[in-house]
Amino acid sequence: MRKYTLALFCLLYSVVIYAGNYIRVNQVGYLCNDIKVAVIGMDAPVSISNFILRNLDNNRTTTLKNIKNIGEFAPFAASARLDFSSVTTPGRYRIEALDAVSPEFKIGDDVYSGLNELLLYYMRQQRCGYNPFLGDSCHTHDGVIVLHPTRSGEHVDVVGGWHDASDYLQYTTTSANATYQMLFAYQEYPHVWGDNFDASGNPGANGIPDILDEARWGLEWLVKMNPDSVTFFNQIADDRDHRMSVLPHDDMVDYEFGPGGPRPVYPCSGVPYGIYSNKNESTGLASSVGKFASAFALGSRLFADIDSAFANLLKEKACNAYLVAADNPGACQTAPCVSPYYYEEDNWSDDMQLAAIEMYKSHRDNRYFNDAVDYGRLEPITPWMGADSARHYQWYPFVNLGNFLVAETAREGRHRNEFIRNMRSGLQRVAERAQGNPFLNGIPFVWCSNNLTVAFITQAMLYRQVTGDNSFLEIETAMRDWIFGANPWGKCMIIGVEGTDFPVDPHSPLSNLKQYQLTGGLVDGPVYETIFKSLRGVHLRNVDKYARFQGGVAVYHDDYSDYSTNEPTMDGTASLSFILALLASQK
Repeated sequence: MRKYTLALFCLLYSVVIYAGNYIRVNQVGYLCNDIKVAVIGMDAPVSISNFILRNLDNNRTTTLKNIKNIGEFAPFAASARLDFSSVTTPGRYRIEALDAVSPEFKIGDDVYSGLNELLLYYMRQQRCGYNPFLGDSCHTHDGVIVLHPTRSGEHVDVVGGWHDASDYLQYTTTSANATYQMLFAYQEYPHVWGDNFDASGNPGANGIPDILDEARWGLEWLVKMNPDSVTFFNQIADDRDHRMSVLPHDDMVDYEFGPGGPRPVYPCSGVPYGIYSNKNESTGLASSVGKFASAFALGSRLFADIDSAFANLLKEKACNAYLVAADNPGACQTAPCVSPYYYEEDNWSDDMQLAAIEMYKSHRDNRYFNDAVDYGRLEPITPWMGADSARHYQWYPFVNLGNFLVAETAREGRHRNEFIRNMRSGLQRVAERAQGNPFLNGIPFVWCSNNLTVAFITQAMLYRQVTGDNSFLEIETAMRDWIFGANPWGKCMIIGVEGTDFPVDPHSPLSNLKQYQLTGGLVDGPVYETIFKSLRGVHLRNVDKYARFQGGVAVYHDDYSDYSTNEPTMDGTASLSFILALLASQK
């Protein structure tokens, strides 16, 4: 009996010692010449001296020793970076170390081919008005103007655009940024975008790349939100939307205009406002109206050869929006209602910098270029970069594309050098904050941390593009890999990416009520545990299958009831379009 007891003890001991080793990789895969690093986390405080890379196509193994032991990193007692960059042969692989085995992944220059198109599926699923995914229309009575000094109670046609996330609110702030991001991605890499859907989002080519169809959907809504030279709307609906969880075409929320009737349309305001006791802290119009201007300006150029009348309208509206924004500096925040939550954007010079450089590109008037330089000097570095925390959407957009565009466009070396330095300084701050982190993650885990991660990757890629400097290539690649599964939870953060462990229980009525498969949406991502515990209504409805990896740094839950980490967002998804276009172009 004793020998069987001893044997059982030895077996249990081995499980305790070796069951806690976990290898995290980019589950989509690596380009042939990528920096390729996996991360292993261990329960025991040990170091590792070698690991095995197994080629699953021929079962051959390679023992590698390029390892950087990091030590303790919550939630692991020890961790290490396993570098296999020397392997460049295309194929299917996995990594084996101690008793742990990684998920299968690929090496090849085509691993990201077509992934950029996945994002557009989610954007189409988010459409308001006619929704091609549902084959139905919603919110067709929008809307009624509120809190306007002279036009409150007036009906205005603002049907269209996208639902912001899994609720049905709509914001100029995020929608204009999403529109610009898609236009920018197309401008930089036009050849990677296909034509498989028409302008309404239904299957069938129409001779226009699908990303331009989607961007036009946003532009046409922005035109409605700017119906004349003095009127700019900022928001449709408010958090009364949260009273009901239904599919969009079944939405019967009563905004005091009757169940299922029109929704409130809030104007851009330069002073604090809100229907009830909760108020925002707006200080001007430039953050929102500047976003109108940059989207209209870039759109006017990209649609010039497709629809000249539409392009001319956008060009005219860009000029007017720029003047209004310049005359009204300050941040235009979204409107709270029942709860105190709103987008707390308090910077605006970045929006004006981007608008100014886009106006310069449209008109080649040096005054706009000089404006871009002046606005850029008001905020050289996006403030979240290097920070430990931030309020919700406090510094938005999370990436300042204006710095890149000024540096790329600069006619004088000193301007180019100045704005390249701005880009580099932001990247350096994040890199310094990442020291001691085996995943090289220096992003603050605030609400929508994945959006900040995407912003960092974008800035790093553009910095390389404009300088040829690879100083931040390792952390850039590590942050890309984080999005695709090289994180403590081993979770791909984009819904529906084939072959990965992606979110299956996202915070969305489409999947929760009807089990519809969402496709392409980027979820919010991990947050500090203090944030998770402080938000109203956040909880878990299922057993946390990632409980082992929570705590210490941040938490993430693949659970419908956690809207703080597992809700896909429209603007975060759109902001991936440049990154995935660049990666798709490598094939």
